[in-house]
Parts: sequence; C-alpha cells; structure tokens
Amino acid sequence: MHPSPLGDLVLAGPEPDVLASITVPDQRHATGVQPHWRRDDTAFTEAARQLDAYFAGELREFSLTLSTPTSEFRRRVWEALDALPYGTTITYGELARRAGLPAASVRAVGGAVGRNPLSVVRPCHRVMGANGSLTGYAGGLDRKRFLLRLEGVLL
Repeated sequence: MHPSPLGDLVLAGPEPDVLASITVPDQRHATGVQPHWRRDDTAFTEAARQLDAYFAGELREFSLTLSTPTSEFRRRVWEALDALPYGTTITYGELARRAGLPAASVRAVGGAVGRNPLSVVRPCHRVMGANGSLTGYAGGLDRKRFLLRLEGVLL
C-alpha cells in the first residue's frame, strides 16, 4: 500500500519497477492482480516517488515502465489517454476520434476507460461527458474531482 490523498494505493506488477496496476480503495473494475505479481512498495520505489511528486503538484508527466497487455481496441484507447496533457480534459467522443475509432464506439471507449488498470498514471480522470459534465470514474467522482482540481481544471 502506498499512502496518497486518494487513499492507500495498491501498486502491483510482474517484476520490480514494471507497473501493471494501480488501484484505489473501493475501485470499481479493479484490475485482477495476478498471484505472481509483486505488490510491495519496495518493488515500486520510482512509481511511489513519481506519484508523491504528482500529488505535491511537482510532476506533470509520468515516466514509468508499464506492462498492460490487452486487446487492440483497449490499447488504442489507452494510448490516446496516455497522450492527454496535464490540466486538460477530453470527451469520450473526442477520445474515440483520437484513437482512430468510429464515433459509434463511444460506449465501448467508455468501457475501456473504466477498466484502465493504471489509475492516475494513465489519466482516465481527464475524460468528461459530451456536455462537459463529470461522468463515471472507477475510483469515484470525488476522487476524479480531486485530481482535476489538482491539475487546475476545476476550481
């Protein structure tokens, strides 16, 4: 467990400093941590350092080794998420467009965003509803608000 303003984060991955999952307490769609994965803070010192710097407002872009095998569809959505700059937001429809997916796939894009295994590092909190409203976040809307305020998007 790694303490954070969101609650204790569980950092996990297949080997030291290769991160595959960050989950917050009570997260919907929490990633299934594999039995052979590491789950102790000492294995993820760089991830912990960068998360602390992010929460202190000192880091805007993460530089970590990630391991998130998935389908081609989710990979495209997650790569588009990874490209979203700090302090910006995007709609699900625009995210679909940037991922090179048809507009009709917006619901599926929402599903891929909701199953993002790397909360905070892969910025799914930056995705908003079509009308700019706060919509679902696997960690809960209060945490989404916190992250968007931290990044200066919400007052």
